Amino acid sequence: MNLQRPNSNDATRTTNRSKSVVPMSGLCTRCIDGCTGNCEVFKATFRGRELIYPGPFGEITAGGDKDYPVDYSHFNIQGYALGARGLPAGVTGNPDTATFPIVNTETEYGWDIKVRMKVPIFTGALGSTEIARKNWEHFAVGAAISGITLVCGENVCGIDPQLELDSNGKVALAPDMDRRIEVYRRYHRGYGEMLVQMNVEDTRLGVAEYVRKKHGLDTIELKWGQGAKCIGGEIKIGSLERALELQKRGYIITPDPSNPVSQAAFKDGAIKEFERHSRLGFIDEEAFYTEVQRLRDLGFKRITLKTGAYGLRELAMAIKWSSKAKIDLLTIDGAPGGTGMSPWRMMEEWGMPSLYLHAAAYEFCRELADRGERVPDIAFAGGFSSEDGVFKALALGAPFTKAVCMGRALMIPGIVGKNIQQWLKDGKLPRTVSQFGSTQEEIFVCYEEVKDIVGADEMKNIPLGALGIYSYSDKIRIGLQQLMAGARCFSVPAITRSELMSLTEECARATGIPYLMDAYREEAMQVLRG
Repeated sequence: MNLQRPNSNDATRTTNRSKSVVPMSGLCTRCIDGCTGNCEVFKATFRGRELIYPGPFGEITAGGDKDYPVDYSHFNIQGYALGARGLPAGVTGNPDTATFPIVNTETEYGWDIKVRMKVPIFTGALGSTEIARKNWEHFAVGAAISGITLVCGENVCGIDPQLELDSNGKVALAPDMDRRIEVYRRYHRGYGEMLVQMNVEDTRLGVAEYVRKKHGLDTIELKWGQGAKCIGGEIKIGSLERALELQKRGYIITPDPSNPVSQAAFKDGAIKEFERHSRLGFIDEEAFYTEVQRLRDLGFKRITLKTGAYGLRELAMAIKWSSKAKIDLLTIDGAPGGTGMSPWRMMEEWGMPSLYLHAAAYEFCRELADRGERVPDIAFAGGFSSEDGVFKALALGAPFTKAVCMGRALMIPGIVGKNIQQWLKDGKLPRTVSQFGSTQEEIFVCYEEVKDIVGADEMKNIPLGALGIYSYSDKIRIGLQQLMAGARCFSVPAITRSELMSLTEECARATGIPYLMDAYREEAMQVLRG
């Protein structure tokens, strides 16, 4: 297990002066009077609460970097020299027909009314953070043309500067939510969907009623948490007037902008930003069923649930209650997670790490299935970024896991593509990009493919961040086809837990996936004795 430095990290823009550091505290072994910094203790001496969060807000996304005893890298994928499962009807398993390009990476989720996706991945919740707002067109168009689901996160309506409320304090007009839905729908091609996530404030503001009545949205997502944190969502606010406005809308704002002391500190320039917080959710079984039914009565065809890196009790509640409520998709997000803004030490030190949580999720789903109870479709989240991770997650949770939720990994291509668009405009392409060409047609390997999807006339309206997401999704798709073909699984439902082997005995104990020297040993001995 690698040593972390809890008093120094690029996320908080801090460093130790000394090369020798106390492992637990992260303090330099020799702290010198007169040191000019810049460890977290040093910086927190004068910036205080600002050191809780990665920064600068709105410009970065951050992910926890704690090295856990066991993670998904402790699996390897089995390969076989015979057999083929999940082949298309009429196709036989031979070298001329069972080729990797015919592998079907499509998946679907839903209790009764299914949603199909071209690739078994979808976005994390892109909500009220500045990163999500300013890059939305890139993210939404990219997800739509890639044929994957896009999750619009919490508080989008609540923080909209142009939000209009009716006499009952409910959303009457939310232009930013309107924009987000319309952008995705413009390029939607029948695969995937856009769903909106709700927290306490969204429920109170009537977000579900608004998106259903005005836009006819089919799916709404309830949220119990995420892998990065166990508290409500946060953003930062750079103006006193804006902080007071959001406080009047019912949000928790810290420091209190209505307090004269906070106002004086802001005027002095000491307080540079306020924080907007969402409330903690409190779950109750009967209230959960009541809320699910209320949403169905509003006309939603699908209700999904996102839960975070809580312990085994809450995990069991999420799975059991989702089964009883006929939840269409349950996303289980493990620590450490990544986010636009979460408390850094919470991101590092809170919650069940992904592999442990997902192994327990399979165990609990298997328990319900063996008792004859239907298990909701499951998605795993928490640190995935490549096709091997997607394969391993699908295999670990098989047959219950239908997809993988990707947070930062699906945002980065959108941001990179957006930056390439600006660099092209400014004539400042970095060498890392210009080595492939000087036009978007040359740089993006998928350019002509996307043009074929949207049409030549529409291509001029496609933001380059969307091309980035399409290119990245296509890389996942093709890489997944290769891994699946090697494991002789020619469709997603054909993937089983037997396709994995644990590289350590500790991983085997945690997950129930056999240690590699035990996997298929019985079959091997039968061959030798035959």
